[in-house]
Amino acid sequence: MMNSKTKKWGFACASALALMLAGCGNGDVDSSSKDNTKTEQKADQASETRTVTDALGNKVEVPVHPKRVIASYLEDNLVALGITPVSQWSVNDGASVQDYLQDSLKDVPTISYDLPFEAVQSFKPDLIIMDSASMVEGDKYEQYSKIAPTYVIGKEVNNDWRDELLRVGEVFDEKDKAQQVLDDYDAKVKEAKQQIQDKAGDTSAAAVWVTGGKFFIVSQNLSSGDVMYNDLGLKAPSVVKEISAKATSNWNEISLEKLVTLDADHLFVIDSGDDASEKALSKKLWVTIPAVKAGNVHKLPADSSWLYTGAIANTQIVDDVVDALAK
Repeated sequence: MMNSKTKKWGFACASALALMLAGCGNGDVDSSSKDNTKTEQKADQASETRTVTDALGNKVEVPVHPKRVIASYLEDNLVALGITPVSQWSVNDGASVQDYLQDSLKDVPTISYDLPFEAVQSFKPDLIIMDSASMVEGDKYEQYSKIAPTYVIGKEVNNDWRDELLRVGEVFDEKDKAQQVLDDYDAKVKEAKQQIQDKAGDTSAAAVWVTGGKFFIVSQNLSSGDVMYNDLGLKAPSVVKEISAKATSNWNEISLEKLVTLDADHLFVIDSGDDASEKALSKKLWVTIPAVKAGNVHKLPADSSWLYTGAIANTQIVDDVVDALAK
């Protein structure tokens, strides 16, 4: 093909000046060679893989340059590393998403949190990253692996977010970048902790989520509780410690009667804004809570990051606490 094409160009340029002949012929060969080289390089890159071992001991052949990633409920990690997934976690047919990430994910279509096989397949992923072992119970891992290489981040439902970020970084061969994100976060926390100490001293706080007229309190070592108590050094009230000791999730239901005994200096309230919740917050018993009575309630919108966890979510939580206690 190349020889024939070169000959035709030679005949076409025969009556032209020698310089033009040289330019015509050589230009064609060089251009074709470059195009072929680029095509071959792209093909090689697309077929290149790396072997990584996930939390379950599976050796997974992941693409060196994945282009279509599904990592449901791990989007905070992806965005922190500058990676855009092909779909994003949602509930209620896409009605609820991780709002705090929408500056980066607003154009990314949603997928149901339980990752139906047909829905996953429709996105034609070249890599699937699972948050926990519970997401691939039974024969699910085998089924997902038939669609695309599948990597499981952790064995627990609630894995340490720092470890998750580093594991995601490892999958994308971006572990140094992931570590830098962690280092930046730790530096921010150190500064914020000092600001809070200087302004508010040793103070206690709790976070309560009001939705559907019910109250939920954050666990001491999970989600925004981890940020408040373990990172920023705020004191955990006795009620938080009591509920956390037997907690099974990030947020655990608490009665209004129990909230009255909450010995917190400050209360962060994530208000869903529905009618039932507004009624709950207007009850006479609510105003008898010590922090409410003292005027130390800091309301946060339903789309805030306080219900989630990750480098981006936690950074926003740190900012919110500093704004409330150290400004």
